[in-house]
Amino acid sequence: MTQSRSPRQPQPRLTHPLRQAWTQVVSTARRTTADGLVVGTSGNVSARVGDTVLVTPSGVPYDRLGPRDAVAVDLDGQQVLGTLKPTSELPMHLAIYRETDAEAVVHTHAVHATAVSTLVDELPAVHYMAAALGGPVRVAPYALYGTDELADAMLEALRDRSGCLLRNHGTVVHGATLEQAYDRTAQLEWMCRVWLTAVSVPGRTPSLIPPDEMRRAAEKLSGYGQKG
Repeated sequence: MTQSRSPRQPQPRLTHPLRQAWTQVVSTARRTTADGLVVGTSGNVSARVGDTVLVTPSGVPYDRLGPRDAVAVDLDGQQVLGTLKPTSELPMHLAIYRETDAEAVVHTHAVHATAVSTLVDELPAVHYMAAALGGPVRVAPYALYGTDELADAMLEALRDRSGCLLRNHGTVVHGATLEQAYDRTAQLEWMCRVWLTAVSVPGRTPSLIPPDEMRRAAEKLSGYGQKG
């Protein structure tokens, strides 16, 4: 299991890029609780700035976090900023940054997504927004939280995807920005809610989107929104 080590010489203050990233990390973490995606401090959020990863600390309510509470580690998990202990899920965050070009990671214990993780090995393709995550969302096998075993299972489920479910646990989603990672997280929770609602209707089976149509949706979504 990757563990952070106490820094020999913690930086006395945040540089401007790190301060901006930390502000966004805290804001996103608070949003996960405000929107009901986590309860208490059960989720965690991180952002990468170069080879530095800013991450929410373990067991500290997000509304209590300020600039002086910033926590950062390097890609080996060594703490380079702050005195608070990083999240216990640090191995998952670092695994994503080592293996992908992600700049932000959001992990939640969202209710509907967690429920779906206990029922299937892959979220059925009930909506084309699955294409925004790379395709049908896989469920990583259960492993104890905070372990390299869980990080490895997560990476396999994330292969060619930007989001996955963790069995009996929650969600992990990454993106180029925290805004994108959060939006994808919210979309994943919504899709899980749609599927649970659809399968709860007695005598009816939800229709699913065929793989070729999912590919067409992915192509169209790549040009979605305002550009330039």
